[in-house]
Amino acid sequence: MKTTTALGLMSGTSMDGIDAALLVSDGERVAATGPAITLEYDPAFQYRLGKAISEHIADVELVRDLTEYHADAVRKLLDMSDVRPDVIGFHGQTILHDPDDRRTVQIGDGALLAKLTGIPVVCDFRSADVAAGGQGAPFVPIYHRALALNLNGATADAAVAVLNIGGVANVTWVGPRSDGATGAGLLAFDTGPGIALIDDWVRKTVGGRWDEGGQLAASGTVDESRLAQLLDHEFFDRVPPKSLDRNSFKTEFFLDGCTPADGAATLVRFTAECVARGRRFFAGMPSRWIACGGGRRNDYLLQTLRDVLGEPVVAAEDVGWDGDALEAQAFAYLAARHLAGLPLSFPSTTGVPGPMEGGRLFEP
Repeated sequence: MKTTTALGLMSGTSMDGIDAALLVSDGERVAATGPAITLEYDPAFQYRLGKAISEHIADVELVRDLTEYHADAVRKLLDMSDVRPDVIGFHGQTILHDPDDRRTVQIGDGALLAKLTGIPVVCDFRSADVAAGGQGAPFVPIYHRALALNLNGATADAAVAVLNIGGVANVTWVGPRSDGATGAGLLAFDTGPGIALIDDWVRKTVGGRWDEGGQLAASGTVDESRLAQLLDHEFFDRVPPKSLDRNSFKTEFFLDGCTPADGAATLVRFTAECVARGRRFFAGMPSRWIACGGGRRNDYLLQTLRDVLGEPVVAAEDVGWDGDALEAQAFAYLAARHLAGLPLSFPSTTGVPGPMEGGRLFEP
């Protein structure tokens, strides 16, 4: 199959900025990865995004400004490379995700981005899946599988779990197929909150943007009673595929009266326990967990995951992956799959009835 050079753009639920990355793929295998950058949002724009997410609505000016931010990220990345991509994979910013009501909204103007950059743009990745009855998330698992197939022993004798800890955490299980057929088995779903609740708590109580390295949480004590209340949620008993909105869990009531350190420690354990509860749906226990997303930088969270899971948990960089660029690479990969006419989501990843193509192409 023909290879495509694609540039992926991702603005996640943590709302900290845009990741941009280059990748070469035929839509199946990853031939090469290229340079990547992160362009941070300024605090005022981050506030506007947060308001749009909380209100589930965005005005025309915000959509335009978000798109121009992404065009700037494209220009900055291409200034570092002599490669001109064939296509841009543009995720946009999720402001509403309610698949049970068949609604998902990612803001960003694909036509404007194509005009500003002069490069074809694939966007609107999730809506076809949701309209067909899928969860519309997670969408990165097919890329996780492509990466995992390059790991020694990932699917031959043992499974691997790729844990993406963004604002919401999701897991991709890749392993031997239970029916004995050839090819790798694939299961993916959101496990629960990732670092969004921790970041929100830190902003509310101590005024920081996040808990650097988990130092605040490490100095606190988990409130087991409050933790039990947080875990008493119907989501954890639902059979995958399943997905969450960033604001699906509200913690203000449960943490009222906690010290900043104890609240942070409790939320870290909450994230880890959510992941552990998801293991019962795997076809086999993984030989290792590979942590991606911003949460992998929280040392206390990774150690808590090791303690709760009782299994090896390593960061993406420990297996040669670029953890900062991985989600942007994934949407570059999905854009390449779109051009190749390949499906983006599957019954075992989003619950869609059958393999589903997706995305909309805008020419400059």
